[in-house]
Amino acid sequence: MTDDLAAYLARIGLAGPVIPDRATLARIIAAHTASIPFEGIDGMLGKPVTLDHEVLMTKLVHGQRGGFCFEQNRLLCAMLEQIGFAVTALGARVMWNAPPEAVTPLTHMLLRIDLAEGPVIVDAGFGGNTPTGPLDLTADRAQTTPHERYRLTRAGDYWVQAVSIAGEWRPTYRFTLEPQHRADHELGSWYMSTNPKSHFVFGLTCALALPDRRLALRNFDFAIHYLGGETERRQLPDATAVREVVENQIGIRLPDRDAFVRRVEQGIA
Repeated sequence: MTDDLAAYLARIGLAGPVIPDRATLARIIAAHTASIPFEGIDGMLGKPVTLDHEVLMTKLVHGQRGGFCFEQNRLLCAMLEQIGFAVTALGARVMWNAPPEAVTPLTHMLLRIDLAEGPVIVDAGFGGNTPTGPLDLTADRAQTTPHERYRLTRAGDYWVQAVSIAGEWRPTYRFTLEPQHRADHELGSWYMSTNPKSHFVFGLTCALALPDRRLALRNFDFAIHYLGGETERRQLPDATAVREVVENQIGIRLPDRDAFVRRVEQGIA
């Protein structure tokens, strides 16, 4: 086992042997999504986001930070490959909260894993709707995870993922099985972390999928979604309260507390 893999497994609190099978994969996804928060704070603070492996290890593993989809899934990809999984990086077009006919850019990353039982997809970086377990690459079947149910359907050349919320299937993104390369992900990462229209730039987004609940912070709106359907929601009064939720509940070690508070006070939308 490499030092990087040992540090990653310690970060997500996973003990015991790891081998390239479905049971291990399910354990890793559940532990990763419960330990490494989804967040785009660097983009909000005007800091560069890089996908270099050493930087991801420093930030997400050793630095008690999180990241958005490209950071999360590139780290996950590297760790799964070290264990011996066969991994293919994919790209997706986000459909969440978009009109059905909208053509969105290729700004999301997910992974295909080829197991002995067949291919599955995993994704550690879709915010408050991150799947917390692997999904079989099979159409028209509801699939359970430790949190919500998900379903994959076919639409021409695309696969469409949907999540079941309050009994309604809501599409999250569509993707093909065409392999994506680091250059593709670097372009998407740069766009999402620097474009003024990106919600990672003009606002604050953080999420964490704990075993019995999901935590979701969007600007001053903090929600706790408990398994079973109940949601506790509150509007945070000021930048200090936002910082306290980010640090103490979502578990992010802020790179610069003062800069973070100033940015929130300046206005996030």
